[in-house]
Amino acid sequence: MPGSRTGRPPVRRTVRRPAAARPRRDNPLRRLCTRVQKAWDRPLTAYYLIFGGSLLITVLGLVMVYSASQITALQMSLPGSFFFRKQFLAATIGAVLLLAASRMPVKLHRALAYPILAGAVFMMALVQVPGIGMSVNGNQNWISLGGSFQIQPSEFGKLALVLWAADLLARKQDKNLLAQWKHMLVPLVPVAFMLLGLIMLGGDMGTAIILTAILFGLLWLAGAPTRLFVGVLSIAAAIGVILIKTSPNRMARLQCIGATDPGPGDACWQAVHGIYALASGGIFGSGLGASVEKWGQLPEAHTDFIFAVTGEELGLAGTLSVLALFAALGYAGIRVAGRTEDPFVRYAAGGVTTWITAQAVINIGAVLGLLPIAGVPLPLFSYGGSALLPTMFAIGLLIAFARDEPAARAALAMRHPRFGRKRGAGGPAFDRSPRRWNTMRRRASAARSSGER
Repeated sequence: MPGSRTGRPPVRRTVRRPAAARPRRDNPLRRLCTRVQKAWDRPLTAYYLIFGGSLLITVLGLVMVYSASQITALQMSLPGSFFFRKQFLAATIGAVLLLAASRMPVKLHRALAYPILAGAVFMMALVQVPGIGMSVNGNQNWISLGGSFQIQPSEFGKLALVLWAADLLARKQDKNLLAQWKHMLVPLVPVAFMLLGLIMLGGDMGTAIILTAILFGLLWLAGAPTRLFVGVLSIAAAIGVILIKTSPNRMARLQCIGATDPGPGDACWQAVHGIYALASGGIFGSGLGASVEKWGQLPEAHTDFIFAVTGEELGLAGTLSVLALFAALGYAGIRVAGRTEDPFVRYAAGGVTTWITAQAVINIGAVLGLLPIAGVPLPLFSYGGSALLPTMFAIGLLIAFARDEPAARAALAMRHPRFGRKRGAGGPAFDRSPRRWNTMRRRASAARSSGER
Protein backbone atom coordinates (compact mmCIF):
# COMPACT_ATOMS: atom_id res chain seq x y z
CA MET A 1 0.00 0.00 0.00
CA PRO A 2 1.78 3.15 -1.14
CA GLY A 3 2.32 5.93 1.43
CA SER A 4 1.40 9.56 1.05
CA ARG A 5 3.69 12.54 0.76
CA THR A 6 3.34 13.28 4.47
CA GLY A 7 4.26 9.74 5.38
CA ARG A 8 0.83 9.08 6.75
CA PRO A 9 -1.37 6.30 5.48
CA PRO A 10 -3.99 7.48 3.04
CA VAL A 11 -7.42 8.25 4.44
CA ARG A 12 -10.19 6.08 3.14
CA ARG A 13 -13.15 8.06 2.04
CA THR A 14 -16.51 6.48 2.59
CA VAL A 15 -18.79 6.49 -0.36
CA ARG A 16 -22.06 8.21 0.47
CA ARG A 17 -25.03 6.16 -0.39
CA PRO A 18 -28.23 7.83 -1.46
CA ALA A 19 -30.53 8.32 1.49
CA ALA A 20 -33.40 5.88 1.65
CA ALA A 21 -36.78 7.35 0.87
CA ARG A 22 -38.62 8.25 4.04
CA PRO A 23 -41.97 6.59 4.47
CA ARG A 24 -44.83 8.93 3.72
CA ARG A 25 -46.72 9.99 6.75
CA ASP A 26 -50.38 9.13 6.77
CA ASN A 27 -52.80 11.99 6.77
CA PRO A 28 -54.32 12.13 10.29
CA LEU A 29 -57.69 13.02 8.83
CA ARG A 30 -57.56 10.08 6.43
CA ARG A 31 -56.49 7.78 9.26
CA LEU A 32 -59.41 9.02 11.38
CA CYS A 33 -61.86 8.47 8.51
CA THR A 34 -60.53 4.95 8.03
CA ARG A 35 -60.96 4.13 11.70
CA VAL A 36 -64.47 5.58 11.74
CA GLN A 37 -65.39 3.58 8.64
CA LYS A 38 -64.09 0.38 10.23
CA ALA A 39 -66.07 1.14 13.37
CA TRP A 40 -69.26 1.69 11.34
CA ASP A 41 -68.74 -1.60 9.50
CA ARG A 42 -68.48 -3.70 12.65
CA PRO A 43 -71.29 -6.22 13.08
CA LEU A 44 -72.42 -4.82 16.45
CA THR A 45 -72.50 -1.15 15.44
CA ALA A 46 -76.27 -1.06 14.89
CA TYR A 47 -76.88 -2.92 18.15
CA TYR A 48 -74.81 -0.47 20.19
CA LEU A 49 -76.25 2.58 18.42
CA ILE A 50 -79.84 1.53 19.05
CA PHE A 51 -79.30 0.49 22.65
CA GLY A 52 -76.95 3.31 23.61
CA GLY A 53 -78.76 6.02 21.66
CA SER A 54 -82.20 5.17 23.04
CA LEU A 55 -80.78 4.91 26.57
CA LEU A 56 -79.13 8.32 26.37
CA ILE A 57 -82.25 9.95 24.90
CA THR A 58 -84.44 8.46 27.63
CA VAL A 59 -82.10 9.46 30.48
CA LEU A 60 -81.63 12.99 29.13
CA GLY A 61 -85.40 13.19 28.66
CA LEU A 62 -85.97 12.29 32.30
CA VAL A 63 -83.59 15.05 33.37
CA MET A 64 -85.28 17.62 31.15
CA VAL A 65 -88.78 16.52 32.21
CA TYR A 66 -87.80 17.09 35.83
CA SER A 67 -86.37 20.51 34.99
CA ALA A 68 -89.19 21.65 32.69
CA SER A 69 -92.15 20.37 34.75
CA GLN A 70 -91.32 21.73 38.21
CA ILE A 71 -92.99 25.10 37.74
CA THR A 72 -96.06 23.56 36.08
CA ALA A 73 -96.44 21.11 38.96
CA LEU A 74 -96.13 23.84 41.57
CA GLN A 75 -98.69 25.98 39.75
CA MET A 76 -101.09 23.04 39.95
CA SER A 77 -100.44 22.72 43.72
CA LEU A 78 -98.54 19.48 43.19
CA PRO A 79 -95.08 18.43 44.37
CA GLY A 80 -92.29 19.67 42.12
CA SER A 81 -91.25 16.13 41.21
CA PHE A 82 -94.80 14.97 40.40
CA PHE A 83 -94.40 14.67 36.61
CA PHE A 84 -90.86 13.33 36.94
CA ARG A 85 -92.00 10.49 39.18
CA LYS A 86 -94.74 9.50 36.75
CA GLN A 87 -92.31 9.64 33.84
CA PHE A 88 -89.75 7.61 35.78
CA LEU A 89 -92.40 4.96 36.52
CA ALA A 90 -93.33 4.83 32.85
CA ALA A 91 -89.64 4.56 31.88
CA THR A 92 -89.19 1.68 34.33
CA ILE A 93 -92.16 -0.20 32.87
CA GLY A 94 -90.94 0.68 29.38
CA ALA A 95 -87.50 -0.73 30.19
CA VAL A 96 -89.13 -4.05 31.11
CA LEU A 97 -91.05 -4.01 27.82
CA LEU A 98 -87.86 -3.15 25.94
CA LEU A 99 -85.94 -6.05 27.47
CA ALA A 100 -88.84 -8.43 26.84
CA ALA A 101 -89.15 -7.35 23.20
CA SER A 102 -85.40 -7.57 22.66
CA ARG A 103 -85.39 -11.20 23.85
CA MET A 104 -88.46 -12.36 21.93
CA PRO A 105 -87.95 -14.43 18.79
CA VAL A 106 -89.27 -13.10 15.51
CA LYS A 107 -92.05 -15.72 15.46
CA LEU A 108 -93.45 -14.41 18.72
CA HIS A 109 -93.37 -10.83 17.40
CA ARG A 110 -95.39 -11.94 14.40
CA ALA A 111 -97.80 -13.84 16.62
CA LEU A 112 -98.43 -10.70 18.68
CA ALA A 113 -99.30 -8.58 15.64
CA TYR A 114 -103.00 -9.43 15.44
CA PRO A 115 -103.73 -9.33 19.21
CA ILE A 116 -102.05 -5.92 19.50
CA LEU A 117 -104.00 -4.61 16.51
CA ALA A 118 -107.30 -5.89 17.90
CA GLY A 119 -106.56 -4.41 21.33
CA ALA A 120 -105.58 -1.05 19.85
CA VAL A 121 -108.74 -0.84 17.72
CA PHE A 122 -110.91 -1.79 20.69
CA MET A 123 -109.35 0.86 22.96
CA MET A 124 -109.49 3.52 20.23
CA ALA A 125 -113.18 2.80 19.77
CA LEU A 126 -113.68 2.82 23.54
CA VAL A 127 -112.42 6.41 23.63
CA GLN A 128 -115.60 7.58 21.89
CA VAL A 129 -117.89 5.98 24.48
CA PRO A 130 -119.34 8.68 26.78
CA GLY A 131 -118.16 8.33 30.34
CA ILE A 132 -115.05 6.36 29.38
CA GLY A 133 -113.20 8.58 26.95
CA MET A 134 -112.00 11.97 28.09
CA SER A 135 -110.84 15.13 26.35
CA VAL A 136 -107.39 16.68 26.90
CA ASN A 137 -106.51 19.97 25.19
CA GLY A 138 -109.47 19.62 22.86
CA ASN A 139 -108.67 16.06 21.71
CA GLN A 140 -110.97 13.19 22.63
CA ASN A 141 -108.24 10.54 22.60
CA TRP A 142 -107.76 9.58 26.24
CA ILE A 143 -109.05 6.98 28.69
CA SER A 144 -108.85 7.61 32.42
CA LEU A 145 -107.33 4.81 34.49
CA GLY A 146 -108.18 6.39 37.79
CA GLY A 147 -106.51 9.17 39.70
CA SER A 148 -103.98 11.09 37.65
CA PHE A 149 -103.22 8.18 35.30
CA GLN A 150 -104.49 8.31 31.73
CA ILE A 151 -103.77 6.36 28.58
CA GLN A 152 -103.86 7.42 24.93
CA PRO A 153 -104.76 4.36 22.82
CA SER A 154 -103.79 6.04 19.54
CA GLU A 155 -100.12 5.81 20.59
CA PHE A 156 -100.45 2.02 20.65
CA GLY A 157 -102.07 2.19 17.21
CA LYS A 158 -98.67 3.10 15.75
CA LEU A 159 -97.08 -0.06 17.14
CA ALA A 160 -100.08 -2.13 16.05
CA LEU A 161 -99.89 -0.85 12.48
CA VAL A 162 -96.14 -1.53 12.24
CA LEU A 163 -96.34 -5.13 13.50
CA TRP A 164 -99.51 -6.09 11.65
CA ALA A 165 -98.48 -4.50 8.35
CA ALA A 166 -95.01 -6.05 8.53
CA ASP A 167 -96.49 -9.51 9.04
CA LEU A 168 -99.05 -8.96 6.27
CA LEU A 169 -96.51 -7.72 3.71
CA ALA A 170 -94.03 -10.47 4.64
CA ARG A 171 -96.61 -13.21 4.06
CA LYS A 172 -97.64 -11.68 0.74
CA GLN A 173 -94.02 -11.36 -0.34
CA ASP A 174 -93.42 -15.03 0.42
CA LYS A 175 -96.30 -15.82 -1.94
CA ASN A 176 -95.06 -13.35 -4.60
CA LEU A 177 -98.28 -11.32 -4.41
CA LEU A 178 -96.80 -7.85 -3.95
CA ALA A 179 -96.33 -7.45 -7.68
CA GLN A 180 -100.10 -6.94 -7.95
CA TRP A 181 -101.29 -3.55 -6.78
CA LYS A 182 -104.52 -4.87 -5.25
CA HIS A 183 -102.60 -7.23 -2.96
CA MET A 184 -100.27 -4.42 -1.97
CA LEU A 185 -103.10 -2.07 -1.04
CA VAL A 186 -105.71 -4.47 0.34
CA PRO A 187 -106.19 -4.85 3.24
CA LEU A 188 -103.25 -2.62 4.31
CA VAL A 189 -104.65 0.74 3.22
CA PRO A 190 -108.25 0.11 4.40
CA VAL A 191 -107.07 -0.95 7.88
CA ALA A 192 -104.73 2.05 8.07
CA PHE A 193 -107.59 4.36 7.05
CA MET A 194 -109.78 2.75 9.72
CA LEU A 195 -107.16 3.58 12.35
CA LEU A 196 -106.85 7.09 10.94
CA GLY A 197 -110.63 7.52 11.12
CA LEU A 198 -110.74 6.46 14.76
CA ILE A 199 -107.94 8.91 15.56
CA MET A 200 -109.53 11.78 13.66
CA LEU A 201 -112.83 11.22 15.48
CA GLY A 202 -111.01 12.55 18.52
CA GLY A 203 -109.44 15.42 16.57
CA ASP A 204 -105.80 14.34 16.99
CA MET A 205 -104.34 15.22 13.60
CA GLY A 206 -100.72 15.04 14.81
CA THR A 207 -100.94 11.31 15.54
CA ALA A 208 -102.79 10.83 12.25
CA ILE A 209 -99.85 12.40 10.39
CA ILE A 210 -97.43 9.99 12.07
CA LEU A 211 -99.64 7.04 11.17
CA THR A 212 -99.79 8.24 7.55
CA ALA A 213 -96.00 8.51 7.46
CA ILE A 214 -95.72 4.92 8.70
CA LEU A 215 -98.12 3.77 5.98
CA PHE A 216 -96.12 5.46 3.21
CA GLY A 217 -92.86 4.15 4.64
CA LEU A 218 -94.20 0.59 4.50
CA LEU A 219 -95.50 1.06 0.95
CA TRP A 220 -92.11 2.39 -0.13
CA LEU A 221 -90.32 -0.58 1.46
CA ALA A 222 -92.74 -2.94 -0.27
CA GLY A 223 -91.72 -1.50 -3.61
CA ALA A 224 -94.94 0.28 -4.50
CA PRO A 225 -94.82 1.68 -8.05
CA THR A 226 -94.59 5.41 -8.46
CA ARG A 227 -98.12 5.79 -9.83
CA LEU A 228 -99.62 3.88 -6.92
CA PHE A 229 -97.49 5.75 -4.40
CA VAL A 230 -98.41 9.14 -5.86
CA GLY A 231 -102.09 8.19 -6.03
CA VAL A 232 -102.32 7.23 -2.37
CA LEU A 233 -100.28 10.29 -1.42
CA SER A 234 -102.64 12.55 -3.39
CA ILE A 235 -105.69 11.10 -1.66
CA ALA A 236 -104.09 11.54 1.76
CA ALA A 237 -103.03 15.11 0.92
CA ALA A 238 -106.54 16.00 -0.26
CA ILE A 239 -108.08 14.62 2.94
CA GLY A 240 -105.51 16.54 4.98
CA VAL A 241 -106.29 19.81 3.20
CA ILE A 242 -110.01 19.35 3.82
CA LEU A 243 -109.43 18.61 7.51
CA ILE A 244 -107.22 21.70 7.87
CA LYS A 245 -109.56 24.01 5.98
CA THR A 246 -112.56 22.96 8.04
CA SER A 247 -110.84 23.62 11.39
CA PRO A 248 -110.06 27.20 12.50
CA ASN A 249 -107.64 25.88 15.11
CA ARG A 250 -105.58 23.99 12.50
CA MET A 251 -105.64 26.98 10.16
CA ALA A 252 -104.33 29.18 12.95
CA ARG A 253 -101.50 26.72 13.61
CA LEU A 254 -100.62 26.71 9.92
CA GLN A 255 -100.41 30.50 9.89
CA CYS A 256 -97.93 30.48 12.81
CA ILE A 257 -95.14 28.93 10.73
CA GLY A 258 -92.13 31.24 11.00
CA ALA A 259 -93.98 33.72 13.22
CA THR A 260 -91.89 36.15 15.27
CA ASP A 261 -94.80 37.94 16.95
CA PRO A 262 -97.68 36.44 18.94
CA GLY A 263 -100.13 38.24 16.63
CA PRO A 264 -103.70 39.29 17.32
CA GLY A 265 -105.23 37.46 20.23
CA ASP A 266 -101.84 35.79 20.94
CA ALA A 267 -102.67 33.11 18.40
CA CYS A 268 -98.97 32.28 17.91
CA TRP A 269 -97.96 32.65 21.56
CA GLN A 270 -96.61 29.11 21.94
CA ALA A 271 -94.66 29.11 18.67
CA VAL A 272 -93.06 32.50 19.33
CA HIS A 273 -92.05 31.72 22.90
CA GLY A 274 -90.52 28.47 21.73
CA ILE A 275 -88.28 30.53 19.46
CA TYR A 276 -87.54 32.89 22.35
CA ALA A 277 -86.39 29.97 24.48
CA LEU A 278 -84.07 28.65 21.80
CA ALA A 279 -82.68 32.11 21.05
CA SER A 280 -81.86 32.88 24.69
CA GLY A 281 -79.91 29.63 25.17
CA GLY A 282 -76.82 30.62 23.22
CA ILE A 283 -74.06 28.07 22.67
CA PHE A 284 -74.02 26.32 26.04
CA GLY A 285 -77.33 27.46 27.53
CA SER A 286 -78.27 29.27 30.69
CA GLY A 287 -77.71 26.19 32.86
CA LEU A 288 -79.78 23.19 33.87
CA GLY A 289 -82.92 24.35 35.66
CA ALA A 290 -82.35 28.02 34.79
CA SER A 291 -84.96 28.34 32.05
CA VAL A 292 -87.09 31.49 32.12
CA GLU A 293 -89.74 30.49 29.58
CA LYS A 294 -90.94 27.54 31.66
CA TRP A 295 -92.19 29.98 34.33
CA GLY A 296 -95.61 30.15 32.69
CA GLN A 297 -94.59 31.80 29.41
CA LEU A 298 -94.19 28.63 27.32
CA PRO A 299 -97.22 26.30 27.26
CA GLU A 300 -96.56 22.54 27.31
CA ALA A 301 -92.93 23.09 28.30
CA HIS A 302 -92.47 19.49 29.48
CA THR A 303 -94.36 17.78 26.65
CA ASP A 304 -94.54 19.10 23.09
CA PHE A 305 -92.04 21.95 23.60
CA ILE A 306 -89.46 20.25 25.79
CA PHE A 307 -86.93 20.68 22.98
CA ALA A 308 -87.25 24.46 23.39
CA VAL A 309 -86.48 24.22 27.12
CA THR A 310 -83.53 21.98 26.27
CA GLY A 311 -82.21 24.66 23.93
CA GLU A 312 -82.62 27.34 26.58
CA GLU A 313 -80.92 25.42 29.38
CA LEU A 314 -78.32 23.39 27.45
CA GLY A 315 -77.88 25.68 24.48
CA LEU A 316 -76.93 24.79 20.93
CA ALA A 317 -74.62 22.06 22.22
CA GLY A 318 -77.50 20.31 23.97
CA THR A 319 -79.91 20.51 21.04
CA LEU A 320 -77.27 19.29 18.57
CA SER A 321 -76.53 16.37 20.90
CA VAL A 322 -80.21 15.40 20.86
CA LEU A 323 -80.31 15.68 17.07
CA ALA A 324 -77.17 13.55 16.77
CA LEU A 325 -78.69 10.84 18.97
CA PHE A 326 -81.85 10.70 16.86
CA ALA A 327 -79.75 10.67 13.67
CA ALA A 328 -77.70 7.74 15.00
CA LEU A 329 -80.89 5.91 15.96
CA GLY A 330 -82.35 6.47 12.50
CA TYR A 331 -79.16 5.32 10.78
CA ALA A 332 -79.04 2.15 12.87
CA GLY A 333 -82.68 1.36 12.05
CA ILE A 334 -82.06 1.83 8.33
CA ARG A 335 -78.99 -0.38 8.56
CA VAL A 336 -80.92 -3.17 10.28
CA ALA A 337 -83.69 -2.97 7.67
CA GLY A 338 -81.20 -2.94 4.80
CA ARG A 339 -78.99 -5.85 5.87
CA THR A 340 -81.60 -8.44 6.76
CA GLU A 341 -82.98 -11.12 4.49
CA ASP A 342 -86.15 -11.67 6.54
CA PRO A 343 -88.99 -9.62 4.99
CA PHE A 344 -90.81 -9.24 8.30
CA VAL A 345 -87.69 -7.83 9.96
CA ARG A 346 -87.17 -5.44 7.05
CA TYR A 347 -90.72 -4.10 7.13
CA ALA A 348 -90.92 -3.91 10.92
CA ALA A 349 -87.52 -2.21 11.30
CA GLY A 350 -88.35 0.20 8.48
CA GLY A 351 -91.74 0.99 9.99
CA VAL A 352 -90.32 1.65 13.46
CA THR A 353 -87.55 3.83 12.01
CA THR A 354 -90.06 5.81 9.96
CA TRP A 355 -92.27 6.25 13.02
CA ILE A 356 -89.56 7.57 15.35
CA THR A 357 -87.80 9.68 12.71
CA ALA A 358 -90.98 11.27 11.35
CA GLN A 359 -92.27 12.07 14.83
CA ALA A 360 -88.95 13.61 15.87
CA VAL A 361 -88.82 15.72 12.68
CA ILE A 362 -92.40 16.96 13.15
CA ASN A 363 -91.88 17.85 16.80
CA ILE A 364 -88.52 19.58 16.33
CA GLY A 365 -89.72 21.30 13.16
CA ALA A 366 -92.68 22.75 15.05
CA VAL A 367 -90.42 24.03 17.84
CA LEU A 368 -88.11 25.64 15.29
CA GLY A 369 -91.05 27.31 13.55
CA LEU A 370 -90.53 25.38 10.32
CA LEU A 371 -93.68 23.24 10.61
CA PRO A 372 -97.12 23.78 12.12
CA ILE A 373 -97.57 22.71 15.73
CA ALA A 374 -98.98 19.20 15.48
CA GLY A 375 -99.10 18.37 19.19
CA VAL A 376 -96.92 15.26 18.98
CA PRO A 377 -94.29 14.53 21.67
CA LEU A 378 -90.60 14.04 21.03
CA PRO A 379 -90.05 10.25 21.11
CA LEU A 380 -88.41 8.90 24.28
CA PHE A 381 -87.83 12.49 25.43
CA SER A 382 -91.09 14.29 26.16
CA TYR A 383 -93.31 13.66 29.14
CA GLY A 384 -96.03 11.09 28.57
CA GLY A 385 -96.22 7.44 29.50
CA SER A 386 -98.68 6.56 26.74
CA ALA A 387 -96.13 7.60 24.14
CA LEU A 388 -93.11 6.21 26.00
CA LEU A 389 -94.33 2.62 26.51
CA PRO A 390 -95.01 1.62 22.87
CA THR A 391 -91.93 3.51 21.70
CA MET A 392 -89.67 1.59 24.08
CA PHE A 393 -91.27 -1.68 22.98
CA ALA A 394 -90.52 -0.66 19.38
CA ILE A 395 -86.89 0.06 20.36
CA GLY A 396 -86.79 -3.45 21.82
CA LEU A 397 -87.87 -4.75 18.41
CA LEU A 398 -84.95 -2.97 16.74
CA ILE A 399 -82.53 -4.36 19.33
CA ALA A 400 -83.84 -7.89 18.75
CA PHE A 401 -83.48 -7.50 15.00
CA ALA A 402 -79.95 -6.07 15.36
CA ARG A 403 -78.94 -9.00 17.58
CA ASP A 404 -80.40 -11.49 15.11
CA GLU A 405 -77.98 -10.65 12.29
CA PRO A 406 -75.58 -13.59 11.67
CA ALA A 407 -72.45 -11.46 12.10
CA ALA A 408 -73.88 -9.88 15.26
CA ARG A 409 -74.76 -13.28 16.70
CA ALA A 410 -71.21 -14.50 16.12
CA ALA A 411 -69.72 -11.38 17.68
CA LEU A 412 -72.00 -11.62 20.71
CA ALA A 413 -71.18 -15.32 21.15
CA MET A 414 -67.50 -14.43 21.39
CA ARG A 415 -68.17 -11.92 24.16
CA HIS A 416 -68.97 -14.58 26.76
CA PRO A 417 -66.99 -14.34 30.02
CA ARG A 418 -63.41 -15.50 29.44
CA PHE A 419 -62.76 -16.36 33.05
CA GLY A 420 -64.82 -18.52 35.36
CA ARG A 421 -65.09 -21.95 36.85
CA LYS A 422 -67.50 -24.71 36.09
CA ARG A 423 -69.22 -26.57 38.86
CA GLY A 424 -68.37 -30.21 38.72
CA ALA A 425 -67.24 -33.19 40.69
CA GLY A 426 -63.58 -32.48 40.16
CA GLY A 427 -63.56 -29.27 42.23
CA PRO A 428 -62.23 -25.84 41.36
CA ALA A 429 -58.69 -26.99 40.63
CA PHE A 430 -59.91 -29.66 38.25
CA ASP A 431 -62.23 -27.32 36.34
CA ARG A 432 -59.81 -24.48 35.73
CA SER A 433 -57.95 -26.06 32.79
CA PRO A 434 -61.00 -27.40 30.91
CA ARG A 435 -62.65 -23.97 31.24
CA ARG A 436 -59.73 -22.30 29.49
CA TRP A 437 -59.62 -25.03 26.84
CA ASN A 438 -63.34 -24.74 26.07
CA THR A 439 -63.08 -20.97 25.84
CA MET A 440 -60.19 -21.21 23.39
CA ARG A 441 -62.07 -23.75 21.28
CA ARG A 442 -65.13 -21.52 21.18
CA ARG A 443 -63.08 -18.48 20.22
CA ALA A 444 -61.18 -20.36 17.53
CA SER A 445 -64.21 -21.98 15.91
CA ALA A 446 -66.52 -18.95 15.95
CA ALA A 447 -67.22 -17.51 12.52
CA ARG A 448 -66.02 -13.98 11.89
CA SER A 449 -67.67 -12.41 8.93
CA SER A 450 -65.93 -9.04 9.22
CA GLY A 451 -62.74 -10.03 11.03
CA GLU A 452 -63.60 -7.79 13.99
CA ARG A 453 -65.26 -8.22 17.35
